[in-house]
Amino acid sequence: MRRRQFIGGATAGVAGLAAVSVPLLGSALRRSGGESPGKMLASRAKLPKPYEVPLPVPKTLAPTSGAGATDVYEVTQQVADLEILPGLRTRAWTYGGTFPGPTIVSRAGRRTQVRHQNTLPQPTVTHLHGGHTPAAGDGYPTDVILPADGSITAERAMAAMMEGMPGHSGHGARSGVSGPADGERTHTYPMDQRAATLWYHDHRMSWTGLGVWRGLAGFHLVHDDVEEQLPLPKGERDIPLMITDRAFEEDGAFRYPLVDSGLARPGVTDAYMDGVLGDVVLVNGAPWPVHRTPRVRHRLRLLNASNARPYKLQFDPQPSGGDAFVQVGSDGGLLERPVRHDAVHMGPGERFDVVVDFSRWAPGTRVRLVNTLAEGGAHDVMAFEITGGPAQEDAKVPDRLSRIERLDPGKAVVTRDFRFRQGREGWTINGDTYSPGRVMARPKLGQLELWRFTTSLHHPVHVHLNHFQVVARNGRDPGPYDAGWKDTVDLPPTQSVEVAVRFTDYDGTYMLHCHNLEHEDMAMMADFVTE
Repeated sequence: MRRRQFIGGATAGVAGLAAVSVPLLGSALRRSGGESPGKMLASRAKLPKPYEVPLPVPKTLAPTSGAGATDVYEVTQQVADLEILPGLRTRAWTYGGTFPGPTIVSRAGRRTQVRHQNTLPQPTVTHLHGGHTPAAGDGYPTDVILPADGSITAERAMAAMMEGMPGHSGHGARSGVSGPADGERTHTYPMDQRAATLWYHDHRMSWTGLGVWRGLAGFHLVHDDVEEQLPLPKGERDIPLMITDRAFEEDGAFRYPLVDSGLARPGVTDAYMDGVLGDVVLVNGAPWPVHRTPRVRHRLRLLNASNARPYKLQFDPQPSGGDAFVQVGSDGGLLERPVRHDAVHMGPGERFDVVVDFSRWAPGTRVRLVNTLAEGGAHDVMAFEITGGPAQEDAKVPDRLSRIERLDPGKAVVTRDFRFRQGREGWTINGDTYSPGRVMARPKLGQLELWRFTTSLHHPVHVHLNHFQVVARNGRDPGPYDAGWKDTVDLPPTQSVEVAVRFTDYDGTYMLHCHNLEHEDMAMMADFVTE
């Protein structure tokens, strides 16, 4: 069955369920193995046993200069052969030669510039996910950085990207907000935003899934005075955890179901159009790692950087009394007050900052972090080995964390509907597959709007430029994981979410899209223009 036949048949199937009640429809569309969309891609390599590899922590990148009000960083995008599976080498596309890439640390209110040089064999686009960023540096999906060796022209790069967009011949589309860059591009981030856990990743149209799968992802942390005055865990007890799933070939290479292994055409084979799932969970680039943990509170910055897999993270064994996770932050930074959870549900692209008190387990306990949405290799995530007796504790979680302006949906000037569906030629928003330069919405700067997302299948929705607040889910109160400022919200099958959003500061073209990267690559994106 060819790609367009597959999608057309799936669309007809969904339409035929239209008269079925919502609970039954949700049950009918729920995937096997929990609520995960997509299809599992099995590894061919010999895999290590879980909890044998120590947890690595990404290095922090030092600025090349910090004169005046600007910190300047340089990142080389390069091919690197990494030992991800013990005894095997994996050729990766990397930021700075590591996966994840180096962590960039910024100060709120202090401008950051990041110069990216592309020495990879393919064009790239760099997007700071969660950044409050002028349009020229946001990472519009056709604003490519061409390979520095001149091996790919702008015309060839555009044609290769447009091959993945249904209905386009590969020519004639707009070249982007900033246009292509030869070999390097400098992104300027004013950092006029709150302390938060952000991340940067490849965002090239039609090729994002492959770029991220092969290693183009890293943390970008923002700090401010409000956060630093809180007695939250700091230093070595503040740990970023990038959670991904991957599959590997027998020789250790990343396995990914490309429709064209020669990279002349983008996309995955028909069986994986709903998303690619791996059978190996990597945390900070290591398979099912283990971390020796003293019996004190730790802040864990959880990031779901998987292409398509959601996670429901839970500790095994659970601590006595439950509420193992004390959530202190979301995509857009600190919550107003902490929220306690027995488990944390994360869609692709979402971040949850949590504090865990490891003194609640006895010394010598191996505490597993597991994904209850999956079985097999994707069930195990990592482990914490609880060490020693009581340690000196200097951290706690206060009852109030920050002040958050509440956006009142009743004061919204405009209400917009965005319907995420399957169409006959690709994944669609409001019935349209993506066309660069076609504008779906024109919100006014400073104007409060209500955006309603609805879906028939499972889609995590990401909005660029400004964070939003979830005000309703299925016409009722927000869910347990919707607190605080968000830039990505997870939509299970047949659900709706309403968010209040107000765009500020920067006019220009930005993106709204599904963060299932295979869906994004197959046209589930839209442009909006702030004015």
